[in-house]
Amino acid sequence: MKAAVHTRYGPPDVVRIVDVERPTAAANEVLVKVHSTTVNRTDCGFRAAHPWIVRFFSGLTKPKATILGCEFAGEIEAVGRDVTAFEIGERVFGFSEDRFGAHAEYLTMPQDGPIAAIPPDLSFEEAAPSTEGSHYALSAITRARIRGGQRVLVNGATGAIGSAAGYTAVFLTNAGCLVVGGFITRRFNARR
Repeated sequence: MKAAVHTRYGPPDVVRIVDVERPTAAANEVLVKVHSTTVNRTDCGFRAAHPWIVRFFSGLTKPKATILGCEFAGEIEAVGRDVTAFEIGERVFGFSEDRFGAHAEYLTMPQDGPIAAIPPDLSFEEAAPSTEGSHYALSAITRARIRGGQRVLVNGATGAIGSAAGYTAVFLTNAGCLVVGGFITRRFNARR
């Protein structure tokens, strides 16, 4: 299979498209044929090892995970023998933060990991970029213990995390919380 691989840290030109071995789904995993993915801030940070502290997680002298990509949407190609949550041919999307691997034609994911069926009215291209911002927004909202009746200021409400935080806060509190988004006005028209 083809994959975007980086074997050293640096700018975007350290990434090469090469042939690599196709992964095989373990007993509790699914094999996803990737139809759509993104290049996001997490990928860029791990590719460049910036900030430098990233190396403590990704490898001090060279990257441990050579195929980046954490957001994906695709189709289940194969399932492990213990998989009951998904079927071959099912359209799925997910977030592979700890494993990466979405910048390839195929990746494996545990069936109980951050992977779900794509709603019927969404395309692969619409589903793939919806996970990273939502992941970080949910984490922040959970840590902040936001509850109904509170007022919430989302500073930076025009980015992936900020916009997801606004929607998530309203949803999780059963619309019982006032959410105000702060943003730079020159970006306002892009968010209408």
